[in-house]
Amino acid sequence: MALLTERQPQPEKKAPRGARPMSGKGVVVLCAASFFVGLLLSGRVTLLTPPSSNSPSGSRGSRIPLFSDGCDQKSRRKLDESSPKDIMKEVSRTHLAIQSLDKSVSSLEMELAVERAKQNGGLGVSVPSRGGGLPKAFVVIGINTAFSSKKRRDSLRDTWVPRGDKLRRLEKEKGVVVRFVIGHSATPGGALDRAIDVEASATADFLRLDHVEGYHELSAKTRTYFATAVATWDADFYVKVDDDVHVNLGMLTSRLNKYRARPRVYIGCMKSGPVLSQKGVKYYEQEYWKFGDEGNKYFRHATGQIYAVSRDLASYISINQPILHRFANEDVSLGAWLLGLEVEHVDDRSLCCATPPDCEWKKQAGNVCAASFDWSCSGICKSVDRMRAIHNACGEGDGAIWSAAI
Repeated sequence: MALLTERQPQPEKKAPRGARPMSGKGVVVLCAASFFVGLLLSGRVTLLTPPSSNSPSGSRGSRIPLFSDGCDQKSRRKLDESSPKDIMKEVSRTHLAIQSLDKSVSSLEMELAVERAKQNGGLGVSVPSRGGGLPKAFVVIGINTAFSSKKRRDSLRDTWVPRGDKLRRLEKEKGVVVRFVIGHSATPGGALDRAIDVEASATADFLRLDHVEGYHELSAKTRTYFATAVATWDADFYVKVDDDVHVNLGMLTSRLNKYRARPRVYIGCMKSGPVLSQKGVKYYEQEYWKFGDEGNKYFRHATGQIYAVSRDLASYISINQPILHRFANEDVSLGAWLLGLEVEHVDDRSLCCATPPDCEWKKQAGNVCAASFDWSCSGICKSVDRMRAIHNACGEGDGAIWSAAI
């Protein structure tokens, strides 16, 4: 190229239209986009910048490799020769890898939040400690019960809740922990508490909470249950179920296992009932005005008979329990705690089958229910008398939990 002098000024040459060279920033953006598209298709794709008619051979903008061995024609030829079926397998594997990575990142974020809470003195509560020697589990199932519900507890022990050695074996071999959840009376150490102590020593299937029992304290009890369970077991899921609900443990664990790779899931039968503003009625919401005009409905939340949350959500409740607001209804309270978070709401209708003939017909059709109850009673009507018959009609069989894939 001839040198330019002051005496021989040359007019500036403009690049022809359609062949304008890309800026360095544009090249980087294009390369990144091409890489991620290639990653989804094959996991072995090289990024090349588009050829430019103005770019001289060997110039910096003609080729930008991301990997030294990933930019050759062999990789591109292999992708072209792959069948659609092989490509879909690669996409599926990549999707699973991304889900696993997302869960790992979420777990690290939660551990960071825990450490920050510890360093800042916490929020007045104990916080869960990951990797601190807690027993590992797949799921912790907490059965909400009351002092007056011994017959209900016995009806569950006679049907779907294992006893004694079977309960211990279920924990050891399948990672399924089942406990009746109860606090203490207003006068700790009284007759009610002593009765539970005697029952617990015989059955070893209780989780005792630092909580004063009371019908209007269910939201506080739920909050304390999750905090206590997270501090006791390192599980993938934490379930709350009422003691007048029939559960098929094998089907429940199989349903939960579908979401094991996802970091923040809230699973249940999602509903949206009316906000009751009339004093004296059942489920009266004292803070009805917070939900808008009269006649409005609650936001979507899982019905209170049974629901599950993943580890990170239970840890979130544990860390923040002193500042989590309690509404009149326990299921609404839980829904409110999770509403503003990046949470996946899973509406699983197998968790709210009706009692026979509904769950019986579904079982005969090969669709075994995970949980059954009567909507009219917010549980199984006369559950002590009917639990055995429902178990016989809708139960999955005693061996189902042992063959469930977890």
